[in-house]
Amino acid sequence: MTQINSKIPQGQLAEKWSNYKDHQKLVNPANKRRLDVIVVGTGLAGASAAASLSEMGFNVLNFCIQDSPRRAHSIAAQGGINAAKNYQNDGDSVYRLFYDTIKGGDYRAREANVYRLAEVSNAIIDQCVAQGVPFAREYGGLLDNRSFGGAQVSRTFYARGQTGQQLLLGAYSALSRQIGLGKVKMYTRYEMLDVVKIDGRARGILARNLVTGKIERFAAHAVVVATGGYVNTFFLSTNAMASNGSAAWQCYKKGAYFANPCMVQIHPTCIPVHGEFQSKLTLMSESLRNDGRIWVPKKKEDAEAIRAGKLKPTDLKEEDRDYYLERRYPAFGNLVPRDVASRAAKERCDAGFGVGAGQAVYLDFSEAINRLGRNVVEARYGNLFQMYEKIVDDNPYETPMMIYPALHYSMGGLWVDYELMTSIPGLFAIGEANFSDHGANRLGASALMQGLADGYFVLPYTIQNYLADQIQVPRFSKDAPEFVEAEKQIQERINKLMNIKGKRSVDSIHKELGHIMWDHVGMARNAEGLKEAIEMLKDLKKEFWSNLRIPGKADDLNVELEKALRLADFLEIGELMAHDSYDRAESCGGHFREEYQTEEGEALRRDDQFSYVSCWEYQGEGKDPVMLKEPLDYEFVVRQQRNYKS
Repeated sequence: MTQINSKIPQGQLAEKWSNYKDHQKLVNPANKRRLDVIVVGTGLAGASAAASLSEMGFNVLNFCIQDSPRRAHSIAAQGGINAAKNYQNDGDSVYRLFYDTIKGGDYRAREANVYRLAEVSNAIIDQCVAQGVPFAREYGGLLDNRSFGGAQVSRTFYARGQTGQQLLLGAYSALSRQIGLGKVKMYTRYEMLDVVKIDGRARGILARNLVTGKIERFAAHAVVVATGGYVNTFFLSTNAMASNGSAAWQCYKKGAYFANPCMVQIHPTCIPVHGEFQSKLTLMSESLRNDGRIWVPKKKEDAEAIRAGKLKPTDLKEEDRDYYLERRYPAFGNLVPRDVASRAAKERCDAGFGVGAGQAVYLDFSEAINRLGRNVVEARYGNLFQMYEKIVDDNPYETPMMIYPALHYSMGGLWVDYELMTSIPGLFAIGEANFSDHGANRLGASALMQGLADGYFVLPYTIQNYLADQIQVPRFSKDAPEFVEAEKQIQERINKLMNIKGKRSVDSIHKELGHIMWDHVGMARNAEGLKEAIEMLKDLKKEFWSNLRIPGKADDLNVELEKALRLADFLEIGELMAHDSYDRAESCGGHFREEYQTEEGEALRRDDQFSYVSCWEYQGEGKDPVMLKEPLDYEFVVRQQRNYKS
């Protein structure tokens, strides 16, 4: 069996990254000008990587599907970014951030990568402050912090409810400077359709110009994929509608391992689904759980009366409200990790205590408004309250918000080693596109941290270690046979899609996929449902390839063709997710198998059998993938049953 080499440095945990940097290979400034790097994506990971690599002297080609780099989905992140600066003097440290992240991920992340993430977190804040990111500040001028789920310290830096936007503008400004200097060549409205390998190494990509429809070839010495996650497999999610897993999936089909696909995150504080015609879901920041209290009625008859419109939530007295997170998890209360909060909400709604249409709970700020004053609450969360009111047409200052869990983030992704390189030499994956840092559940405010850590402070070192022996390699011709063959295969795929000429729209099939995934591979899973899902997904894939209708022409602007190419990949991603969920016969973090739970309904890990990363290897069309295992041998942490009660 193939051995997985994660390239983790030897030595003590706190010394691994320093030792790596001390002994890595370097590329001198004159030689950097001879090397080209493709970076696909302009979110926090992609923009920071492209800016950093070009600042160092490499020639960078940067691609995004949006009409501007600053429209990447990172802009939608609201609540904050973690760092272990201990400004609140409440006991935080690099080790505590590392441990909270390992524990929050239910002991299914790689120790060395997570410690490095915690170690560089403080430098991220310094970098962003220097860029002018307007973090919230206390009265005395120091940066403010707030709490997030899965931690008992305040380590989350924020800019009201628009932290992702402000951080992305910081990275975008750094990127724009490099574009202006001519060191980054920016390609907007381009979508990567395939990675090109020459002699086993990643040497370029093929991308479709989304305006003209033309397929174009781009060569480089290394390729970096920073294209986010794959949760839009579920159709309804908090992700932008254009977010997709296609770039990563094409890398998988060229030989890159896909790791832990079953591990996706359900976010507990989203505006509930309100109709069949809805195309996406809206996230309400986890930061709201700092001052908002989550509850449902204690009595079923009250819940039924609220659902029937006969009772308002404000009519219920305090003793008639069940603050179920505070009741079940007294040590963490409303700030338990996302997977725990999401399952608790589902359990209450399934038991008949849900409000709204039955699939919602309340997030109530009345106590905070009485304690702090409306002006303080408005200063902290005003833009979020305004957004909620615009969508729901209800004033959250006067009536509790209604929330319910929704698909939000993928912890799984392309397998990478300690250097962030995939199993294809020269192909790197950063940010949400890789699997490396969050295990089975991501703690809130850690996505922005990982994206910027990878782009600013990790990849610039590790990619040099790879490129150091590539300086004598001449630039590649885009007419090489490998490019010609890859383009031929893409063109055949597009022609096949355009010639189906069936009766069903892309969205109708995608919605059906979403229902299968949510019902069988969603917040709770079981063996029988997963087996059923695999068969249903195979049937839906046949329906897609036999009855799809794409209007318009292939060699022109064609949004439906874009969506069809992505949906073809989503169908296959969904099937791999179901396979991985079935194979992992345990519960951990966001992967909850109903057969494996404690008497209190918590996730029951099986460390003796499943302490590994599942790395799936593509075997070809119509063949079952093969799973390889990277053992998670913990040297510095003792695995325990997660406890947020005391």
